[in-house]
Amino acid sequence: MDVGLGLTFQNLRDQLADKDVYRHQLKMAVDAESLGFDSVWTPEHHFSNYNMTPNVPQFLSFIAGQTERIKLGTTVCVLPWQDPVRTAENFILLDYFSEGRAVLGIGRGLGASEFAGFKVPMGESRGRFTEYAEAVLNALETGVMAYDGKYLRQPRVELRPRPYASFRGRVFASAISPESVNLMARLDVGLMVIAQKPWDKVAEDLEGYRQLFLEQNGSPAPKPVFAVFVAVHENPAVAQEMRDQHLQAYARSTSDFYQFDNAEFANIEGYEYYGGLAKNIAKHGLHKFNGFLADLQIWGTPDEVAEKLAAMVAEFDVGSFIAYFQYGEMPQEMGRANYELFAKKVLPKLKDIDTSAPRMIEKQRTVA
Repeated sequence: MDVGLGLTFQNLRDQLADKDVYRHQLKMAVDAESLGFDSVWTPEHHFSNYNMTPNVPQFLSFIAGQTERIKLGTTVCVLPWQDPVRTAENFILLDYFSEGRAVLGIGRGLGASEFAGFKVPMGESRGRFTEYAEAVLNALETGVMAYDGKYLRQPRVELRPRPYASFRGRVFASAISPESVNLMARLDVGLMVIAQKPWDKVAEDLEGYRQLFLEQNGSPAPKPVFAVFVAVHENPAVAQEMRDQHLQAYARSTSDFYQFDNAEFANIEGYEYYGGLAKNIAKHGLHKFNGFLADLQIWGTPDEVAEKLAAMVAEFDVGSFIAYFQYGEMPQEMGRANYELFAKKVLPKLKDIDTSAPRMIEKQRTVA
């Protein structure tokens, strides 16, 4: 199976100069190919030290010039924050620079401060995402952008250079709410699972998506991409400490940035799911929720980490992983060791897993 390297470019509490954060993680990205990884990914974020990744296609274009084989993906490109024409142009150019290695991950965004910074009302995100996704995906196939919708009124323009190759099979979307999962099936794109929900709920979402995808497209859904944060060490006690300190710190930073405990989400169209989440956090406490987020991730000895990831493949029919090794307040030398140990002792075991067989799903029968 394919395994990718994920990068966050976090600088929590500004403990380092931003240039030092970039120097360290750019080196990780450039080394990914020689260490055996199949892809490099990073999310789009703005205006904070949570993830300093404001222009993902530009970053991936740099990596394209340093590599020959690995794929280059976004976790994710937030469509409502940018002009769809520029989004399509950026990924067409990335495909040219990399000779067809671009992978487009898309989402509609959740960071309130980012929506405010781009002057986009959060309540419009679902509608904007739907229209922008339809326009961008069509443009990436046809080389022409044109759309007449509520939010996007784009006169017909031809994109040059024309698309390097079809993006079918190279588009994945992060979806948390059931409505978003259904939309991804309709748009004929794969799912990217970023662990924030109980695994039984993830399984329900995946099965619903697969059924709907088959009904709407007449073919099996692409296998999902799972993004996981990994802490691996030969000493199980040290691996547990990495979980307790650094995975927990990353979970706290995620809750703080996204304001998961903000009950106002219930009043924002398209974010009702997060309103329910905030009620649950109010009932059980934010500390417990952060522990839940940390526990969704992967830690242990190399054998334990490999076994846990293999079990996820078996349970969810995962097609590929994106693994993050530098996060939270983890010292850079620890992040590098985490990365290299995984590459040496876990990655080869994952690469031996055959994920080529399609998952067979029978259409549900309607009982009269």
